[in-house]
Amino acid sequence: MNAGADRGFRLGVGVATFAALAAFWAAGSAQQWLPAIYFPPPGEVWTAFVQVLVQGYADGRLHQHFLHSCLLVLYGFVAAIAVGVPLGMLMGASRRAEALFNPAFLLVRPIPPLAWIPLAIVWLGLGDGAKVLVIWFAAFVPSVINSYAGVRSIEPHLVEAARSLGIPRAMFWREVLLPGALPLVFTGLRLSLQACWTTLVAGELIGAITGLGHLLYQAGLDLNPAMIVVGMAAVAVAGALTTALLTLVESRSMPWRAR
Repeated sequence: MNAGADRGFRLGVGVATFAALAAFWAAGSAQQWLPAIYFPPPGEVWTAFVQVLVQGYADGRLHQHFLHSCLLVLYGFVAAIAVGVPLGMLMGASRRAEALFNPAFLLVRPIPPLAWIPLAIVWLGLGDGAKVLVIWFAAFVPSVINSYAGVRSIEPHLVEAARSLGIPRAMFWREVLLPGALPLVFTGLRLSLQACWTTLVAGELIGAITGLGHLLYQAGLDLNPAMIVVGMAAVAVAGALTTALLTLVESRSMPWRAR
């Protein structure tokens, strides 16, 4: 099966699965198999979607909540990988760097990202800065771990051959370490991006003026399950779009692995 046919097959399976779930949801709501208080009917969800899209809900319209959350994720994610990827690769390539940085990293690594929320609020208040900081912590750890593992996964004979040829350090990093580590680096970036969205929604539950997390929080206070479903769907769409963008970057960075 060629790459185009494989992508078409996977897309078809995904569409069919979504259609089956939607049909079950609609039939269950119509036949009252699914209690409306727990699983709002599609009509109520559509009404809630139109409300937040046109009139607004939780101090903003849907596009405002959506864009605000996407920007926070973008800021935290980019800042995390700008520090985490070079640090992880440096630790993987240098025993001295690993001995220097690894003890502090091992202390930070087990701390859940959400545990940083109180300290972030103390440092930066209830504004967006505190949320970006928490997102940074969530994305930082996976990027470091996978970048480190990516460098360590390179075949030792390739490293020894490059060093025996006496190539300059900058070329060694550019031509040997970076291409060899990229597959696991991008695995870490995917994990980091997922952690960003999970942490963002939790962070926006407290002290947010706008954002998808704030939308979900307000819908919960109002006991509005239809609006909760809309908020969850918006988070899913935002996550899918950012993941697709990362996949595009990955395919451009590693064309030899494109499928």
